[in-house]
Amino acid sequence: MLADKISGNQVGIWLLLPEHLRLGTWDLLCAWSHCDGQTVWPRTALHLVHEAALCVSGLRKHRSLTQKGFELSNGLPFVPTDFAIHELLKCHTIAEAQALQVALGKIRRASGHFPGRLLAIDPHRIRSSTKRQMRQHRFNADQKALKMSQCFFCLDLESCQPLCFTLASAAKTVTQATPELLELSQQILNPASGHGPLVLADTEHYSTELIDQVHLETPFELLLPMPARSSPKLDSQPLDFNPRWAGYATAKEPFRLEHSCSAESYFRFTQRNAERKEDYSYKSFLATTDRDEVEDLTVHYPQRWHVEEFFKFNQALGWHRAGTLNLNIRYGQMTMALLAQAAIHQMRQRLGQPFCQWDAAHLARDIFGALEGDVRVKDDTILVTYYNAPHQKRLREHYENLPAKLRQEGIEPTLPWLYGFQLDFRFR
Repeated sequence: MLADKISGNQVGIWLLLPEHLRLGTWDLLCAWSHCDGQTVWPRTALHLVHEAALCVSGLRKHRSLTQKGFELSNGLPFVPTDFAIHELLKCHTIAEAQALQVALGKIRRASGHFPGRLLAIDPHRIRSSTKRQMRQHRFNADQKALKMSQCFFCLDLESCQPLCFTLASAAKTVTQATPELLELSQQILNPASGHGPLVLADTEHYSTELIDQVHLETPFELLLPMPARSSPKLDSQPLDFNPRWAGYATAKEPFRLEHSCSAESYFRFTQRNAERKEDYSYKSFLATTDRDEVEDLTVHYPQRWHVEEFFKFNQALGWHRAGTLNLNIRYGQMTMALLAQAAIHQMRQRLGQPFCQWDAAHLARDIFGALEGDVRVKDDTILVTYYNAPHQKRLREHYENLPAKLRQEGIEPTLPWLYGFQLDFRFR
C-alpha cells in the first residue's frame, strides 16, 4: 500500500502517531496483548485506539470504505472485522485491562499530565438497550427506571484528566465499587501514607462502611456532602458559626458516624447562607480529617463540577454508549479509549488554540476524519501530505521536520508498528 501511495480523507489520524511515540502507546499495547511487535494483535488494538479517537462505534469492513488512509496508520493493510475485534478482546481479562490503566496512569503522572492532589470519584451511568435481565436505575423520582450500564471514574480536578475507571454490573452499588477504583488510583499515584490526596465524592458515596474503609485502609482523605438527615438541628444543637463574608458563615465540629469502626472522630463542616435568620439555609459536609473548612467548601468542592465538563468534552470517545455486557470485553474497549484520550490531550496541549478548546467530537469531525491528504514513502520516511488543512501555520510548527523534533526531545522517531519507518508531514 505504501508503494502504491494512498489518498483519502481519514489521514488526519496520522497526526496522533507522534503522540503515541511520546506516550509509549506501542509498548503498552504489546504488554497488554502479550505479543511482540511482529504480530497482528497489537496493531488491532491500535485500531481500537484510533477508532475511539474518530468517535465512531465501528469502522468494520462492511460498514466503511477502505483505502482512505486510516487502516495503514495502525500498521495494517485492512480494517479488522467484528469477529477479529471480538477475538482480541475476549482473550484478555479485567485484571490485564486494569494493569494497562495503571501503567498508562504512571506514565501520565511522570509526564506531568496531572498533579494528583485533588481527585473526584463519580459514577457514570449509560443507558443500555440490552435484552438481559438487570437492575434498573433512575436519576430522580419523576423519571422512569431504565437499564443502565455503569462505570466509575477517578478524575484529577486540577487538570481535568482521568486517572482510571472501573466497570461493574448494574447490580453493584457505589459502596461496593469505590474501593476498587481507589485501589487503582493508589497504584498510580503511590501517595505517602497519611498525606494522601483529597478525594471529593457526592451524597451517593455517603456510607459508614465506605467512609471507614477509605479512612482506615487507604492514604486518601475524603470530603463528601451529608444527606439532609445529618444536617444540624439548631433548636437542640446550636453551632458556633464563624462569619466569613456577607451572607456566608461556616462551622466545624467533631462528628462520629453511627456504627463506625474508626476510633477517631470525623469532622462535620457546615456552611450557612444568607444574612437574616429567617433566610438561613444550611449544607453539611463530612471530612475524614481535620482540614481548613473554608478552603474545602469554597475552593475545592466546587471544582467537582469539572467531572461533568470532562464527560461532556470526552465521552464521545466511547464512554457514552453501552455495548456488550461482557465486562472483560468492555474493559478492553474502554481502556483503549483511555489511551486515545491521553494521546489527544497531549496533542491539544501541544497545539494550543483553537485545538485545546475543541471537544473530542469536534476534533474527530474536523481533523482526524476530515483532512484530505496522501501517504507515500521516500527512502526510510513515510511522508503524509495534507491539502488545505486548517490552521496550517500552527500545524507546520509542530509537524514539519518531525524526526528532528523528536530527536531533540530524546525520542526515537521510528514507528515500530510500521516496521521502523520514520514519519514526516507536509502541508500544501
